[in-house]
Amino acid sequence: MSDQRAAEQPVIVILMGSPADRDHAAKIAETATAFGVDVEQRIGSAHKTPQHVLQIIEQYEADPRPKVWVTIAGRSNALSAFVDAAVSAPVIACPPLSMPEDVWSSLRMPGDVSPMVVLDPANAAQAAVKILGVADPSIATRVRATRVARAALVIHADHTTTSDGN
Repeated sequence: MSDQRAAEQPVIVILMGSPADRDHAAKIAETATAFGVDVEQRIGSAHKTPQHVLQIIEQYEADPRPKVWVTIAGRSNALSAFVDAAVSAPVIACPPLSMPEDVWSSLRMPGDVSPMVVLDPANAAQAAVKILGVADPSIATRVRATRVARAALVIHADHTTTSDGN
């Protein structure tokens, strides 16, 4: 791939609040890379290392590639709001569901702070990929092909069931 093409290759930035979020991030990365989208994983806490998170944000804001952020933070999810308020790209909050009440901190945001919330890691990745597909026709084509293939599996299962006499 040429340097110019690499500079334009869309990327999903997964920002974890702590190393404990690595398994959750891996599920997101696995789905996104299956669509052929680059993924970069970083760790920084809005509560414990805000300056570090700001440095990460500044690095990616200077990066011309189209991007979507996926933030992973439980308990008090300041990370998603912190990132969303500082970036121009879409942010998807995908909090780990260790405690269901933790989700509330991802849903209630201040005015003009609007990260989307997707609870399932694979669905968060797919949402990010679809967003990137708006500007990249090759990604949009892969999303459509995956949707068609999954629909065919359901239809095949239905035909198999009805042909069994059930």
